[in-house]
Amino acid sequence: MLGAAESVYAQTRFDRPGGDYSRFVVPSGDPAVCAARCDREGRCRAWTFSYPGTGATGGSNSAMCYLKSEVTPRVENPCCVSSVKGAGLIESRSGPVEQAIDRYGGDYRNFELASDPTGESCKKACEGENRCRAWTYVRPGYAHPSARCFLKERVTKPRRKPCCMSGVVR
Repeated sequence: MLGAAESVYAQTRFDRPGGDYSRFVVPSGDPAVCAARCDREGRCRAWTFSYPGTGATGGSNSAMCYLKSEVTPRVENPCCVSSVKGAGLIESRSGPVEQAIDRYGGDYRNFELASDPTGESCKKACEGENRCRAWTYVRPGYAHPSARCFLKERVTKPRRKPCCMSGVVR
């Protein structure tokens, strides 16, 4: 039986290992595609979306959707977004890290960095520079083969984009 909070929305940073009956590449890299496909298929009970370049995809440069014929227990894993059928996709935007948000523009510097599914390394780089007001971390496999961090001298409007995590520091 699902808990009340678990049945309401998709969980960012959680996987539901096992129970797969189908998997497919998601060219847009958007987890909402995975949620919608599960909603349309009678056999689907739950789903997991994994971002490109994560361990869940075997290091693949493609985003993947895994459809499940059963609701398996969720396991914390920054690679993924998962949920049960019908829950849709509502990604967390509160707190210091805004999931699936790009703060486009205002860049004064960008650089490659090691893959960091939490975005924390980009956030810390911004916090370490007085000029930096906001940041955007772009996951590997979206704009570039590797992860990138964009430091911003001004706070720009947030835009929903599954490629990214952002935050405002000052």
